[in-house]
Amino acid sequence: MLSRPKPGECEADLLHFQQQFLAARASPAVKIVKKADKRKGKEGSRDAERPPLQDSKDVVMLDDFPDVPPALTPAPPKKSKIKSACVHFEDEDPEERLESHDQHITAVFSKIIERDTSAVTVTIPVPTGDPFPRTFHRSEIKSEVRVGSGRKSIFAQKMAARRAAEQAAAAPSAAEPVRAGAAAVGAPGAAAVGAPAAECVGEAAPPSLGDDKPLDFLTSQRPCLITGEGLRSEKSEQEVQAIHKENLEKLQSMSQEEILQEQERLLAQLDSSLVAFLKSRRNKNEDQEKALKKEQDRLEEFSEAVPTAHHNVGASPSLQASDMEESVVKEENTTIEITEDNLPVKPKKEWIHMDSVEFEKLEWMKDLPPPRQKKTKKGMQARFSLKGELIPADADLPTHLGLHHHGEEAERAGYTLQELFHLSRSQVIQQRTLALQILGRIVQKARAGEFASSLKGSVVRLLLDAGFLFLLRFSLDDAVENVMAASVAALRALLVSLDDEKYLDWTFSWYQGMAIFPFVPNNKEEEDEEDELTETEKSQNKKSKDENKPDPYVARYDVVKGLLKTRIQHRLRYILEVVRPVPTVVLDILHILTHIARHSTEACSQLLDCPRLIETIVREFLPTQWDPRVAEPGYLLTSIHGVPCASAMKFLRVLASGGRNATARMLNILEMKSRLSRFVAEDPAELLLPREEALRLSTEAFRLWAVAAAYGQACDLYRDLYPVLVRMLQSLPEVPGACGERSPMLELRVQRAAALVTLLTHVTQAAGCAAELHAPQSRNGSEDEEQIPLPPVTWNQVSNLRPFLETSLKRILQEISQTETWQALQPLTTTYMIYLGVYYRACSQQPSVNPVDCLEDLEHLTCEVLLPLLSQPAMHSMWDLLRPCSALCNPLSCAPAPESVASIVSLSCTGGKPPLSLVGSKSPFPFLTALLFLISSITHVHKGLISKYSSVLDFKGLKDYLHVSWQSGPPSVTPSSAWMLRHEYHLQYLVLTLAHRMADAALDCAPQAALHHCVALALLSRLLPGSEHLAHEVLLDLAFNPEFFPEGKAGGPEAADFSDILHLGTSAKLAQPDSVAVFLSKPTRGILLRESYQSLCPIRSCYLSHFVRAQPTLLRSRASYQGQNYLIQSMLLPEVKGPILPSDWPFFPLINLYNKVTNAETRGAVLNTLPLDLVNTVSWNLQWVLLLESWRAKILQSIPTAAKLARLMCVFLTGGDLFLEAPIHCYTAALLALYCQPKALDSLNLDVPLPGVASFHDLYMSLLEQFEGVSFGDPLFGAFVLLPLQRRFSVHLRLSVFGEHTSILRALRVPLQQFLVPLERYTDPPEDNLNLLRLYFRTLVTGALRHTCCPVLYVVAVAHMNSFIFSQDRTTQEKDAARRSMLWKTWLLVDETLKKHLLYYKMLNAESPLGFDLYEQLPPLRLKYLQIVTQKENKETASVLVS
Repeated sequence: MLSRPKPGECEADLLHFQQQFLAARASPAVKIVKKADKRKGKEGSRDAERPPLQDSKDVVMLDDFPDVPPALTPAPPKKSKIKSACVHFEDEDPEERLESHDQHITAVFSKIIERDTSAVTVTIPVPTGDPFPRTFHRSEIKSEVRVGSGRKSIFAQKMAARRAAEQAAAAPSAAEPVRAGAAAVGAPGAAAVGAPAAECVGEAAPPSLGDDKPLDFLTSQRPCLITGEGLRSEKSEQEVQAIHKENLEKLQSMSQEEILQEQERLLAQLDSSLVAFLKSRRNKNEDQEKALKKEQDRLEEFSEAVPTAHHNVGASPSLQASDMEESVVKEENTTIEITEDNLPVKPKKEWIHMDSVEFEKLEWMKDLPPPRQKKTKKGMQARFSLKGELIPADADLPTHLGLHHHGEEAERAGYTLQELFHLSRSQVIQQRTLALQILGRIVQKARAGEFASSLKGSVVRLLLDAGFLFLLRFSLDDAVENVMAASVAALRALLVSLDDEKYLDWTFSWYQGMAIFPFVPNNKEEEDEEDELTETEKSQNKKSKDENKPDPYVARYDVVKGLLKTRIQHRLRYILEVVRPVPTVVLDILHILTHIARHSTEACSQLLDCPRLIETIVREFLPTQWDPRVAEPGYLLTSIHGVPCASAMKFLRVLASGGRNATARMLNILEMKSRLSRFVAEDPAELLLPREEALRLSTEAFRLWAVAAAYGQACDLYRDLYPVLVRMLQSLPEVPGACGERSPMLELRVQRAAALVTLLTHVTQAAGCAAELHAPQSRNGSEDEEQIPLPPVTWNQVSNLRPFLETSLKRILQEISQTETWQALQPLTTTYMIYLGVYYRACSQQPSVNPVDCLEDLEHLTCEVLLPLLSQPAMHSMWDLLRPCSALCNPLSCAPAPESVASIVSLSCTGGKPPLSLVGSKSPFPFLTALLFLISSITHVHKGLISKYSSVLDFKGLKDYLHVSWQSGPPSVTPSSAWMLRHEYHLQYLVLTLAHRMADAALDCAPQAALHHCVALALLSRLLPGSEHLAHEVLLDLAFNPEFFPEGKAGGPEAADFSDILHLGTSAKLAQPDSVAVFLSKPTRGILLRESYQSLCPIRSCYLSHFVRAQPTLLRSRASYQGQNYLIQSMLLPEVKGPILPSDWPFFPLINLYNKVTNAETRGAVLNTLPLDLVNTVSWNLQWVLLLESWRAKILQSIPTAAKLARLMCVFLTGGDLFLEAPIHCYTAALLALYCQPKALDSLNLDVPLPGVASFHDLYMSLLEQFEGVSFGDPLFGAFVLLPLQRRFSVHLRLSVFGEHTSILRALRVPLQQFLVPLERYTDPPEDNLNLLRLYFRTLVTGALRHTCCPVLYVVAVAHMNSFIFSQDRTTQEKDAARRSMLWKTWLLVDETLKKHLLYYKMLNAESPLGFDLYEQLPPLRLKYLQIVTQKENKETASVLVS
């Protein structure tokens, strides 16, 4: 027989036992029966695997069915309960389908096995006189409050009470039958007397143990040891009670002495550990009984106090109970505290099942406690109402508003963002919809700035960081239409600002207002990686990067781009085409698509490439025929499909602004020409649409046509609709007459008229380009070069429009004195001015036009229209409004909105702009810009009329505005500021153009020449991308124009020399650093300024040549400003990342040359001597900087002095001997003298990051290496090396000189008389860096630093060492030992001169040949200190020698 494994046997022994068992082929003692898995449907044998019956239980076998259910084919998931929604196939047999879904009976049951009832006591039913057994009803049993029972239902309480009653009734009768068994269980092997004695041991300790309390075990209701857990009978508790009662009776019959004797006998017989266990059980039970008794006393007292204090039930239970109470007591107290008075609905007895009220289950019906206002500095979680409004923390709102359905802070009304997020993913449709609606309203109110003063942080930014964007994107894919509608509304609130769109439409007809910046966020993190790439490489690189990045990462920096990565356009197309939602959702989708189209040209291409998106919008929302009932008043429009929509036309217009190719696709493939004709040819009053919608639709149709005409497209429609357009022009003079009525449609009518004139402006431009295009074609002849087709409209077809528009202009200008009427008609007047400016500029270039007639028309317009207009008092007030409405003078007017985020571009127009702002209703900028454009066109064609407009520059309001605008720093470049500043820069450029023409006409403009020049230079560093043509014109005509330097003619150079002689405003020394090269003479600053002034023409050529690399962008910008429609590729301007030119553009030629030389040297080239043209480039650059620093110093104030010095260091780092060239050396020395003036030195800070300089420390290290190699000891070069070594700058610069580059100390021969920086800046305060002081001492002692080789640093080192060695201030032990050691070594120096300088140094003295004064004899304190140190060192030295 095989043995069982024993403890200690290893795994090898178990394997050996297994081999023995298998070799013996014995039958196993246990057979494992594997029951079939009904879920997997495995088949098996029914009889072979059926286990043998182990007992005689009744088993019902199903012979007709297998034990294992057959394999079942799962049915497809059920999608809907609606029969029509089920999917059926034509070739499907219903009978086969039923068979495939039939469920076998074995899936329900396979075997029926009888339950084991061997241990169940069989009781005979009690006979009754009723025909049926009596049913149990809970109302017949009285419930009892049992302490420690916890929260129980009514049924559980009734059943427990009934069971307790049955046990109490059956206890006497059940004691006798089970007495023997109970005795055996209680104390096996003991006599009958032993049971009560053993119970006594557990219930009361013997007197010998120190328990002198009276015995109270006779009053115990339950046994302490016997529990009855081992009994299998259902009446075990009754048996335990019977045994306990028998033991008590036995103990009562015994005397106390007998009990003690029996107790001693048991203690002697029983094990000590068993006695200790029995005593512990007894002590534990006593503690429980005491706690229960105490709790009962508390409950009785509390129940007596409830009737008198029921109104204070709402108080916190923790304030009334001690900290040591158990949770059961707290629950019971809470249960008792809830009374009928606390419930808002009083239960009545006649209600079903309400005869016994469960107050703990009705606790949720109590009134909420009033919200408590937390007096703390910490913020509270924001809660919002169903309307998205912020609810104050102390607001006490009623509960019927539905704002209290949340768990946390139940007393506070409203829902947090986290709760709304959780609710938005609910399985209940209504909850998802409500949550998305509330979130959308919160976002809309947040972007309106309603929470700016109440909440800390940005709500929109918090939502985006939490994944709100993708929550909306997921919700868009929901199959429920209400959820989709709520998601669309929330997405529109997040992306679109209707006020932004309103102001963009308002500025559409301004000068160059059609072109706007793309809504692309400025991501500064990727700029550094793409600086050195071309534009094509940038776009390709950026596109490939975005494709590889995950959607959340892309959306983090650009929300629109992230949405496009999720293919949102396809989902929106599906909603429009298939779902066909209500009109509100359709309009929201069109607004979203419009915002996406404003993002970039790439976004427009993706929208155009989306299958059936544009086709669906054109077919459904721009039909040529529709139901005429929509125009009836009061008609309820349930669906906008099949009805023309102005928002759809606007979306197509914005999409066309993305590029000429997109416009051509829409006009030709989508047949938009026919739809434009449909909505343009018919008067809005005759369109079968509501009047307001008809006007908007007609306006957007004109604007779309104007965008196409700006590309030179759709001009053939002009010929087809010419009679219609003429009829509209004839009705334009009637528009001012409607202003007296103040019709609510007046603004829409004015906008429509302005769009019409804008269209005619671009058609006129297209016709004017015909002669320009015809000339090169006639020269090329039949060459194979690609030729641009001529526009389909000629000049003769547009020349007849001018009389109509001039008449209308004269009619409107008569209303200029009427403020309200003028403000209403100002947009239309602006377009008239722009049209006339375009017309006359193009008219002068037409070969078919008589030049004399054109000039006469200009004179007629000037004398009869413009000059009387300029003399109007209203014009003076308009010029005065320039400064209050300027964005430059009022930077806060274009500040970002409170809830603006970098990933969503916004113009910050939410809530509207103030009337006195650049785009406000009272802004004079659009009209004055158009007027100046017209004057510029007139003076460009007719030079003789320039003097007529000289009064324009004399307006006081204009001069004040120019004076303040150029001195105020420009606001930071944001989408909002860039949009507004671009229009303001147009006005400034046109003013400067007029000033330039007056200067060329030899008119007296000297009083304002300096002002205009400052404005031009400031404008040059502020112009934004897209205005490259303006920057080029300013450089060409204004910046380097000698007429705008009145100082050059009025004694400016002489004044500079006189200022240097008298030291006006400066304490700098006159002497500039010499050069190692031999010059004939050393020119003064006045001579250098005169030479620079005379070299303005070559200086201009130098700067213009360095902007050749911007030629492509310059050509695109020029085509836009000069009206070359055939060259315009898009109405979207380049992305705004900053101004076109950096603030340090005056140093650009020098920086460019330095970069070229550095790159060439990196490739191995050696450039010791530069060509003459490069030397001239550097010379002209320095001349221009000297002119600006002397006569236009405020222009360069935005450049830090440290940055200027860093750029001048490029003179020494470029080539080997460039700085030795005579002109370059002179101009560099003159600039250094300016930068060493006290104010400049005070502003010098080398410890902060400098613009354009990666690390000044690295730049300075390069300068030191260059000085060691090619300086030849040049004093000017040495002055640049010494300048950063001032005491207040980084100690690392000085450590580099005295530690790593000590060789330059032999060549820094800058004389003290020629050094421009006061030495006090190097010696004050005393040096405290011990390492540097040791280097000072080492270079002085070793002779590396001598007064003859490096006088400046020698003075500095001596001053610091003298201060250190004689310092007696408290310091660290290391420093104290170092200064004593240095003083002792100084006393022992052999070089008496150095020893005298170090010990007898007194103070700096610039007049002294040494640079400092010496004591004739040491002061007493220093002499005494020196003696103490030397004597101590002598003693220590002597002791060392003796030892």
